[in-house]
Amino acid sequence: MIDMNVAAPLAQALEAKGYEALTAVQQAVLAEGVEGRDLLVSAQTGSGKTVAFGLAIAPEILAGSDRLLYADKPIALVVAPTRELALQVKRELEWLYGVAGAQIASCVGGMDYRTEKRALDRGAHIVVGTPGRLRDHIERGSLDLSFCRATVLDEADEMLDLGFAEDLEFILGAAPEDRRTLMFSATVPKEIETLARTFQRDAMRIVAKGETKQHADIKYRAMSVAARDREHAIFNVLRYYDAPTAIVFCKTRMNVNHLMARMTNRGFQVVALSGELSQQERTHALQSLRDGRARVCIATDVAARGIDLPGLELVIHADLPSNSETLLHRSGRTGRAGNKGVSALIVVPAEAKKAQRLLAGAKVVADWVKAPSAEEVQAKDDQRILEHPALAEAIGDEQEMVTTLIEKFGAEQTAAAFIRLWREGRSAPEVLSDSLPPPPAAAPRERGEFGPSVWFSLSVGHSGRAEARWILPKICDGAGISKDGIGAIRVKEDVTFVQIAEPLAGRFGGQLELEPGLTMSRMEGEPSLDRPERAPRPQREDRPAYKPKAPRVVEDEAIVSAPAPARKPYVKRDDAERKPYTPREEKPYAPRPAAAERKPYAPRDAAAERKPYAKREDGDRKPYAPREGGERKPYAKREDAPAGGAKFKSAGYKSFGGSADKPARAAGFKSHAAEGTGYKPKAEGDRAEKRTYAPKGDEARPYAKREGKPAGKPAGFKSAGFKSAGADSKKPFTRKSDGPARPRADAKDTSKRFVPPKGAKR
Repeated sequence: MIDMNVAAPLAQALEAKGYEALTAVQQAVLAEGVEGRDLLVSAQTGSGKTVAFGLAIAPEILAGSDRLLYADKPIALVVAPTRELALQVKRELEWLYGVAGAQIASCVGGMDYRTEKRALDRGAHIVVGTPGRLRDHIERGSLDLSFCRATVLDEADEMLDLGFAEDLEFILGAAPEDRRTLMFSATVPKEIETLARTFQRDAMRIVAKGETKQHADIKYRAMSVAARDREHAIFNVLRYYDAPTAIVFCKTRMNVNHLMARMTNRGFQVVALSGELSQQERTHALQSLRDGRARVCIATDVAARGIDLPGLELVIHADLPSNSETLLHRSGRTGRAGNKGVSALIVVPAEAKKAQRLLAGAKVVADWVKAPSAEEVQAKDDQRILEHPALAEAIGDEQEMVTTLIEKFGAEQTAAAFIRLWREGRSAPEVLSDSLPPPPAAAPRERGEFGPSVWFSLSVGHSGRAEARWILPKICDGAGISKDGIGAIRVKEDVTFVQIAEPLAGRFGGQLELEPGLTMSRMEGEPSLDRPERAPRPQREDRPAYKPKAPRVVEDEAIVSAPAPARKPYVKRDDAERKPYTPREEKPYAPRPAAAERKPYAPRDAAAERKPYAKREDGDRKPYAPREGGERKPYAKREDAPAGGAKFKSAGYKSFGGSADKPARAAGFKSHAAEGTGYKPKAEGDRAEKRTYAPKGDEARPYAKREGKPAGKPAGFKSAGFKSAGADSKKPFTRKSDGPARPRADAKDTSKRFVPPKGAKR
């Protein structure tokens, strides 16, 4: 039965979803005194945090009503670190607030911005998105948070790890200050507490029941394999557990692509999920896992947070995570909502210590086992054949075909064919080399618990640049022991002392040469490791002698310094002793004298003394006399100069109106006047006459050729050296010589070709 504190439309949605009771974290956010307060909630992965904050913000969204009206601005905002988690939160809130009629919009990177903007313009009660895209919408003005009443930060620690602190500050700054802020996370490190103090007001800390016991429904398996068998071990683990849905985590995108290619060639139904894929490809990959078209997902840590896949029973860490928190979040994809799951760590010998540190930091206990062998995988397959539910069902419409198969092939042949068909669709198990699991990590050894030991001395120290990290491998290689048999190493100025476990001291004998010039000798008893007292430094003459501080006196187990010399008590000065304040007398303002009263400017140098400026009398100037009548004189031609300008003569051209007895010197042309047919100036009386033209139209005279002048160009044209184009200027063509025609030259004859003289440059 659902708690009565849940609003009616939400309770109806929970019952329709099949909820019989709320989880611990969901009941905690509905407890008395929580409503209206900021919350910092931590709960186990898979405990229903999405539904929990959906129930927690119901009072702000519903406001006491069972049906929501149109909202032009969002009422609540949910921020998630990854696109997949944001879309998953949207799906959860859609069925939770479906009865109330809430409109939910998503704003995630990789999706069409215009589609998201249209959804926001239509009106949304709740907006779910990633930090980067939400900030983009706020900056462009398509998302207005001025009416937002509640803000939820899901997986807040992951958003800090991904570097979204600045975006979160911008988003929360765009929301009203009186909003309600809720932070949900699987773990609450110190960074989250700092973030809570920054963005929340008097937040209530809620720790859901069972958080201290991490992943009680998950079995951890640490499988030690050889480095060359890493991929084969992954294939055998998938075949051994045969989970409906499994996820394999890799460190890089390159590893994801490589492993996907290998598994696809072996017949696994696999999809990839990494940051280099588009949002549409990532959405299709998750949908394939939910629909059953794919059974294995190879992903980077982008899928380590919040992804909920149905039937996910197996998580394989192909590459070990970087920290314990990532290990918990990866493993938390399985064992959700009370279901069981397995988290398998593929550990090569070089990473055994790292795996132990990760498990210890996550506070989980793992079983160190061998990876499933080919025989174990085959035996598991045979067991599944016998337990297949199809063998227990009654024979129905297949009776006729069953009879035919048995009559034709026999029962044994038919059963063998069934087994072959079963194994044909599955990858063959791989043969692995034997690799014993490493021992579990031992408790850290306390100082002084090394046990019985023998001391040895080495003939090198600080003067020979000896260091413990340089000496340790030489001792191990020289005597064939591990570093666990070596205790303390003390490097002195010229010698080094080494502590060796007593059972291993016999391997060194009395003296052992580790390398030329480096010997290790056995000692009797223990060396004196006390530091020698330093000699006092000589007093420098240019500095005063050192004066020690006053001795300290111990009184009642408290250190008290020697009393300082008494100071003169403070005596307040009497105001009567002070001199009264007298303001400075200001000189009265003296106006500047007039210009007539000023002294003339005198230069500093008396020799260069200038005369004072004296204003000139107006009588010295000539009075301005305008022209008579205010009009200019008419133009009168000068008769003493020839026609044409002086500039024209200076350019080398002959004036048209000049004398005709001198040839022109410009460009080889002769003057028109010299030929007698050039331009002749008219008399003064002729200029006044105007030539009359015959009217146009019907009264115009017909064209008549002039007589007396040859056709063609004027004589001036001939003077320039050009042939007239007139009819009279044409002459018949005559050969220059009436002798015999010259024979045509042969092109192949080279005797008459031009030969340049010797020494000529070509």
